[in-house]
Amino acid sequence: MDKPIGVIDSGVGGLTVVHELMRQLPREKLIYLGDTLRCPYGPRTPEEIRGFTWEMVEFLLTKDIKMLVIACNTATAYTLSELQEQLTIPVVGVIQPGARAAIKSTINNHVGIIGTEGTVRSKAYSIALNMIKPNLNISALACPAFVPLVEQGMLSGNVAMKTVEESLFALRDFKAMDTLILGCTHYPLLKDVIQEVVGPQVTLISSSEETARETSTILEVNQLLNEGLAPCYHQFYTTGDVDMFTTLTKRIFNSSIDNLRSVSIEKAVI
Repeated sequence: MDKPIGVIDSGVGGLTVVHELMRQLPREKLIYLGDTLRCPYGPRTPEEIRGFTWEMVEFLLTKDIKMLVIACNTATAYTLSELQEQLTIPVVGVIQPGARAAIKSTINNHVGIIGTEGTVRSKAYSIALNMIKPNLNISALACPAFVPLVEQGMLSGNVAMKTVEESLFALRDFKAMDTLILGCTHYPLLKDVIQEVVGPQVTLISSSEETARETSTILEVNQLLNEGLAPCYHQFYTTGDVDMFTTLTKRIFNSSIDNLRSVSIEKAVI
């Protein structure tokens, strides 16, 4: 089926998932929407998160997508179940794939989680981890400064290092952990800095690869894979500044992306 896969995120972080989807599913068309105007979602109330997420979903549904990937941990935590129940297309989030990857990785059963305030507050990762392996030692920490850092394009250098060091200071109490989940799709863009701060003994887990693998499986099971040979024409949308979005996409894809547009998806308040 040559219909596109829709991918949503609160900003640019979900492009790390898009990059992996492109690698694993080169025949699939992708339509990405990043709500950079209202990013970050982490400090938002559950009601705001649900409302913003549904606005993104409704926009992509007008594009006749065949599947939805929620490439945002916060949105996954608060909306995955209801989206799966109410939509007629398959919906996958990033938390379950990330949890599975962490369990495969850990040797000493001590897993750390860093994420937005909303994701950590939801305890979605802890629940997902314990459902698979009940006896894990789990340590969770909110890092609200990371998303603004990424959205501003500060992925390395002194400011990035200082921010990460200060944010992860509490992780010094978690020295026994051998695996750390990057519980926000923005965080892999800071992976090198985070790795330097926590040390080489800690394996960093990004859910991007596992999410793409799960997407592939769901498409195959539902007979939705695109078997055509025509070149894929991807579409990218942002609710915010196009220039900043373009700058960050160049760092992720090592090249410019085509067909990027700014859109408004906010519903009018009467």
